[in-house]
Amino acid sequence: MRIRILGCHGGELPDCKTTCFLIDEKIAFDAGALTASLGLERLAQVDHILLSHSHFDHVKDLPLLADLMVGLRKKPVTVHASRECTQTLRNCMFNDRLWPDFTRIPNSRNPVIRFEPFRVGSRFKVGKYAVQSVLVSHPVESCGFVISDRHSAMAISGDTGPTDSLWTLVNRTPNLKALVLETSFPNRLQALADISGHLTPQTLRRELAKFKRNGAPILLYHLKPAFLRQLKKELGPLPVELLEAGDVFDF
Repeated sequence: MRIRILGCHGGELPDCKTTCFLIDEKIAFDAGALTASLGLERLAQVDHILLSHSHFDHVKDLPLLADLMVGLRKKPVTVHASRECTQTLRNCMFNDRLWPDFTRIPNSRNPVIRFEPFRVGSRFKVGKYAVQSVLVSHPVESCGFVISDRHSAMAISGDTGPTDSLWTLVNRTPNLKALVLETSFPNRLQALADISGHLTPQTLRRELAKFKRNGAPILLYHLKPAFLRQLKKELGPLPVELLEAGDVFDF
């Protein structure tokens, strides 16, 4: 399993891109930096997109990708999203008002994209990988995931505040090679983090105490660009690594 980080911040600036990880060049986790990071030929190789939730910074490149792929692929790009997330995208994005409905373009039999909804908490396949979904704590339905094959597994928190369900899943996962966790706001904005369903360094510390399978690297993403300096200072004492766009990991 090769993971390439295309975007890993909780906001967009010229040097910060929103969440998007590329797995084996074929599968994207979230779609915050697809069209901003990949050329046309490489975009056409992406067969699957796995979405954590419906918030804009995690889905914003979907409509642009759909437009670019018209006439370039023989089969649709499959978008794996929870039932609630899928409905939000149908109602609010691919609705022929905000953006054309590319689930019916060029025709409904062979569209540019197709949705594959999943029930939160279910296990399903994405390409060659098994994916276990778990509900985490966020204002909209948001999922964490364990992505695995027979040799290794990686856990991703999705956008979340303090949660127990993620740790229950992670702690029973064999061959865990990496744990990717969000942290968004500095400690002084704890009230905002709580309301918006995100972690701060101090709540991250408490969450890490729930992690019983120590040894896997803990990789952080979704830091808000406006607070990077303060976040890096507050995270300094913790046993974590901050993701950067362009990072590549082999598990």
